[in-house]
Amino acid sequence: MSDLNVKEYDMKAKKAQNAHIDIDNRQKSIKLTVSHRAIIRKAVKAVLEYEDFPFDAEVSVSVVTVPEIHALNKIYRDKDRPTDVLSFPQHEDGEWENGHGVVTLGDVVLCADILSTQSVSFGHTFERELAYLTIHSVLHLLGYEHEDGGEEERIMTEKQNELIKILGL
Repeated sequence: MSDLNVKEYDMKAKKAQNAHIDIDNRQKSIKLTVSHRAIIRKAVKAVLEYEDFPFDAEVSVSVVTVPEIHALNKIYRDKDRPTDVLSFPQHEDGEWENGHGVVTLGDVVLCADILSTQSVSFGHTFERELAYLTIHSVLHLLGYEHEDGGEEERIMTEKQNELIKILGL
């Protein structure tokens, strides 16, 4: 896919499987605009197309506060600190259940305040950080991991960077 320019990619994406993306904004400190919601949707769809995901898919995305993501990180990962993004896949090892024609991939939880802070410290836009971490999380929903570093982390980072380029961010 790295040979495709953005225009060709956009045309190809129109032929992709359907993706239902539910976005729930549960914070008020960062205004989540229509443009931000569009970036989330484009990022999810870009990952599914890039990975040739063969089914219609459903992804839930929540944008939350620092205390909420801190609590989720403590409960589900036993890490007593906030984080930028969490992924909650519904399937393991690429075993997709497609009984109703749609595969529920799982949940993405983004912390707007942390994304905003990171975008400033990394020297890029909030929109780029939003897309990058949405891509990161959807790759986790598809089974990619990076906790052990090494080759898995390199592959995941390479995919994230390629997708950011495809999206023009």
